[in-house]
Amino acid sequence: MSHQTGIQAAGEVKDIFARARNGDYRVLKIVIEDEKLVLGDTKRASRSWEEDYNSLVLPLLASDLPCYILYRLDSTNSFGHEWVFIAWSPDHSPVRHKMLYAATRATVKKEFGGGHIKDEIFGTVKDDISLNGYKKHVSSQSAPLPLTAAEEELRQIKLSEVQTDISVDTKQQTLQGVAFPLHGDAMEALQKFRDKTFNYVQLKIDFDKELIMLSNTDRTEVRDLPKRIPKDAARYHFFLYKHSHEGDHLESIVFIYSMPGYSCSIKERMLYSSCKSPLIDMVESKLQMEIEKKLEIDNGDELTADFLYEEVHPKQHAHKQAFAKPKGPAGRRGDRRITRQRGDGEDADD
Repeated sequence: MSHQTGIQAAGEVKDIFARARNGDYRVLKIVIEDEKLVLGDTKRASRSWEEDYNSLVLPLLASDLPCYILYRLDSTNSFGHEWVFIAWSPDHSPVRHKMLYAATRATVKKEFGGGHIKDEIFGTVKDDISLNGYKKHVSSQSAPLPLTAAEEELRQIKLSEVQTDISVDTKQQTLQGVAFPLHGDAMEALQKFRDKTFNYVQLKIDFDKELIMLSNTDRTEVRDLPKRIPKDAARYHFFLYKHSHEGDHLESIVFIYSMPGYSCSIKERMLYSSCKSPLIDMVESKLQMEIEKKLEIDNGDELTADFLYEEVHPKQHAHKQAFAKPKGPAGRRGDRRITRQRGDGEDADD
């Protein structure tokens, strides 16, 4: 189950984009607020693009929050004015913001019009984004020189970028996993789960601290699982499933990722989805736990005894029986019908 950001441009932004493509503005700053692309600032041209660049672009860059900058050059192409697309993602911004902006970049370019964008640069410090940094970027594109750290990060982001234009022909992609560390209590609980001191562990993400925290270790039976699943928040669950199969008593580790649909925010859906694989890899490699089954659900009511059993022990030879045409009734089927053509044996009208 992959989760897209779903962020779209507000009406004001679409209007500004249309006017900007006609040359009304030198600089546009776009930010994400309330899960929408909104206008952060605009600047008009006063001198040549090189003279305007540093004085207009650099003051728009916050030290702890990402943003997008669209900067108009003085050159044109067949679409109109040419622009530089700048993705600003400072080192000190929270990981969840970096992920959100990386995942929404394709949407911004699509809304603005990719044919107008001549160059694209990414930066984590202002030197990357300055006029000198931009010129170095242009030079690097025309020569086979080693990539700078910022350019390599841009390349990696492009590889993991989420395509937000979804259609029946679109192959959905997810961001590369983000490995938030486990809080000490969470690690200790998982170790006790491995040693079978606990039979259930629930984990949650603390978005402010960027940690995976312990949420619940209550003793849990299969019948208790549905009420362990929050209806308004995502969670990770580890459950020791004790059951019998073909006469053997088994204890299988089941991992459950619960995400109650779109009642959760976009950031929550993205972070839980992205942190899931690194968490599972850590549990399997570092704690040496063999997870028998990994489940993704949006409703705790799905977790019945029959459902768990069939997921852990799927039927191997369930073939759909071919449709058999029913036999007709035995004996006579009734008198044969004779259809007389019109006019046969009829007297002509007088």
